[in-house]
Amino acid sequence: MSEREKLTAGEFVRGTRIVLGRELEAYFDSPIAYIYAAVFLVLSCTTFMNSFFLDGIVDMSPYFEILPLLLIPFVPAITMRAWAEEHAQHTFELLMTLPLHSFQAVLGKYLAALCFYALVLAGSLPIVVMLVFLGEPDLGQIVASYLGALLLGALFLAFGLFASGLTRDQIVAFVLAALCGFFFVLSGHEKVVEVLDGLTPAWQLGTWLYESISVLPHYRAFGRGVVALADLLYFALMSGFFIWMNQLSLQRSKY
Repeated sequence: MSEREKLTAGEFVRGTRIVLGRELEAYFDSPIAYIYAAVFLVLSCTTFMNSFFLDGIVDMSPYFEILPLLLIPFVPAITMRAWAEEHAQHTFELLMTLPLHSFQAVLGKYLAALCFYALVLAGSLPIVVMLVFLGEPDLGQIVASYLGALLLGALFLAFGLFASGLTRDQIVAFVLAALCGFFFVLSGHEKVVEVLDGLTPAWQLGTWLYESISVLPHYRAFGRGVVALADLLYFALMSGFFIWMNQLSLQRSKY
C-alpha cells in the first residue's frame, strides 16, 4: 500500500491493532519484560515504604515524587528494542512492505508500550488500598497523580521510540533515550535552573528551560491534585511531536 493511499477509519484501526497485538505478544513472551517490571515495582514501592514508615503520613506523594527519576532508565529499557531490533534483525524491511501505513506501525508500537507501562504502573495500586485501610488519603489527589504519571510515561515512551528508530544498536537507543529523559527532568530542578541562570544572566536560560521544556512543573501540578488544560496540552503536544518525528525517521529509513 502506498503511503499516499487514503485509509478508511476502520482499515486504520485494524492495521494499528495488528501491530499492537504483535508488540504486546512480544512483550509478554520475553522474561526480560517481567524482570524490568519487577525491578521497577520493587524500587518504587520500597522507596515509598521507607518514606511512609519514617514520616507516618497517609500520603502517596513520595511515590510520585521519585517516579520521574526512576523512569529515566526504566522507559528506555522498554523502548530500546522497539525499532533497533527490527533494524538489527532485518525485519524492518519486511514490516514496511506489509499493507500498512507507517503511522499505523508507529502508533501500534507506541500503544503497546503504553499498555505495558500502564500495567506496570497499576502494580502500585495495592499502596492505595493500604492507605485507604489505614486512614483517609486524598483520593482526588491520588487519581490526579496517577494521571500525571501516565502522561509522563507516555512522553518518555514517545521519545524513547523515536531514539530507537534512529539506530540499529539497542544500547545506543537506550543511552539516547536516557539522556533525553535526564534533560527533561533535570532542567526542572531548582539548582540546575539557578546554575544555568547564573551562567546566562542575560538570557535566563535555566528559567526558560524550566517554564517551556521541562516536564517537572507540569508533572508536579498533577501531584498537587490540579488537572489543568495547559499541562494536558503540554504532554499531548510533546508526545505527539516525538511520535510524528518517529514516523518521519522511519519514512526516511524506508527509502
